[in-house]
Amino acid sequence: MSNADELHDRITRLLADTMNLEIASDDIDLFEAGFLDSLAFVELLVHLEREFGVTTSVDDLKVDNFNSVAHIAAYIEARTNTVQAGSTSF
Repeated sequence: MSNADELHDRITRLLADTMNLEIASDDIDLFEAGFLDSLAFVELLVHLEREFGVTTSVDDLKVDNFNSVAHIAAYIEARTNTVQAGSTSF
């Protein structure tokens, strides 16, 4: 299993375990399908921060970053790679 597949699985499990959301596909639009509303979105951000250690800035609060498991995974991967690159010692 690739790192991307593992990340998608972790996000899917997080949604199921913490928010009781059973997502059938990584590409389902979570807002259009009714899985997320504004309150559930805030809850999702809290769970992502706890699980993955990512902090979401106001500039990152775009629906496109969080409207599917695939987009959430890409967002988390980008943030964790940025944090790891920024913590390199010289």
